[in-house]
Amino acid sequence: MFVRKKRNKSGSISVQVINKDNGYKVVATIGASHDANEIERLVIRGRQFIKSLQPPQPYLFPNVSHEDQVINAFVDSLSSSQIHTIGPELIFGTLFDRIGFNAIPDEMFRHITMARLAYPVSKLKTVDYLSRYRGIQKSVDEIYLFLDRLAGRHKGQAETVAYEYTKRRLGKVSIVFYDMTTLYFEAEDEDDFRKIGFSKDGKFQHPQIMLGLLVGERGLPIGYDIYEGNTFEGKTLLPFLENIQRKHGFEKPVVVADAGLLSKRNLQNLSSEQYKFIIGARLKNEDAGIQQKVLGKRSGMKDGDTFVIQKAGGVRLVVGYSTSRAKKDAANREKGLRKLRTQLKTDRLTKEHINKRGYNKFLTITGNATVALDEEKVKEDERWDGLKGYLTNTLMPSAAIIENYKHLWQIERAFRISKTDLRVRPVFHRLRRRIEAHICVAFVAYTIYKELELLLAAINSGMSSKRAAELTHTMYSLTYRVPDSGEEKQVTLKMSDEQQIVYRAVFGG
Repeated sequence: MFVRKKRNKSGSISVQVINKDNGYKVVATIGASHDANEIERLVIRGRQFIKSLQPPQPYLFPNVSHEDQVINAFVDSLSSSQIHTIGPELIFGTLFDRIGFNAIPDEMFRHITMARLAYPVSKLKTVDYLSRYRGIQKSVDEIYLFLDRLAGRHKGQAETVAYEYTKRRLGKVSIVFYDMTTLYFEAEDEDDFRKIGFSKDGKFQHPQIMLGLLVGERGLPIGYDIYEGNTFEGKTLLPFLENIQRKHGFEKPVVVADAGLLSKRNLQNLSSEQYKFIIGARLKNEDAGIQQKVLGKRSGMKDGDTFVIQKAGGVRLVVGYSTSRAKKDAANREKGLRKLRTQLKTDRLTKEHINKRGYNKFLTITGNATVALDEEKVKEDERWDGLKGYLTNTLMPSAAIIENYKHLWQIERAFRISKTDLRVRPVFHRLRRRIEAHICVAFVAYTIYKELELLLAAINSGMSSKRAAELTHTMYSLTYRVPDSGEEKQVTLKMSDEQQIVYRAVFGG
């Protein structure tokens, strides 16, 4: 016997028990309904009816308990369609909501962000993710259509949510860190937005854009902007700061940035707009008088010692000495010199190599017109080992200046996370609006990534966000029906020890 579903003229479905021993014969009609859930319950009752008509059969393995028989029967009834991957939505979706990104009224924005976090791949692979793990059927064209309207519609709100989250985490935003990086494209033709310029990725032949990122302490996000690929970094900071501050209404913060980011004029502009700053100084580019003062104080310095030189306009040059930096400077120079000596032995260096790029600055032309190392230049360079300078117009103590500048690695790490763990580069889009959408999704994903990182650190897990993201791939749920009632239930399958750490970090307990 078996259970059959038959469509009636009225459109309802009848559920019947059929016996086919001597042709097809209706043994019983269990009921009829238009409702899909009710029909499934009728099917279950039909199976129970069949079971009630059959005499109990002796079990082939009498030593197996009734409980085991029930469990075995339940397991045999399961199919792969009843098991679902829930990790990305369970972990990252919870943080998405908790941070406040669920205020953005677009379900597709959520799905694409989850895909970026759990499976940071191309939009083509995103289609596969949505289909396989979320049961959502979308074409690549539909994804691109969504991206076309995403940045203009959601960028402002996404930045506001990220800033409010950072403010909650830190209490207030008083120190910010700014830097820029290049994102290159897998296409060799440029346009008005994607320009070929200086690339920090070494991809000089590829069109690129510049991404400016502003973060607070602990690398927590505040805002971002993107610029044409040939934009000079120093021109971006002040307009960016003013826009962010005007948007969020916070007091002017202390700005920390790398030495190469700002020119003397840019520092003057920051000061004239009442911004405080801590900028890395290039000691060897200072005027001869300041260089002489720095080297004059160098001889008696011990690890951790600092001194201050007052400059014009209320700017101070703070100089610190570190033995670890001295060892690093010496090691890097020796590595460069070894390479030069090898090239000199093989006559691979000519006068065209004599320039100020890298360790070529140690080359010179001797009396017989041959290229050689200038040992005096090497000795002069050794005098700077271990020294690091910082320009500031704040009144902070020297130790605080150095400590705050050290935190600049947070933004460098933010770029590293975005480029590697979240794979924000290379960029495969051509249209500006899609490029902007691509960066917007990556910015939101980075915010969630940072929150997970902080939660994992709070329980001293020693686990990285990247590892946690990998673990979400194999967090599963099981959907099944209770035989007697027909009620559908869903349970989360038991997690591994590592997965339980991630779960505990997010949900506590």
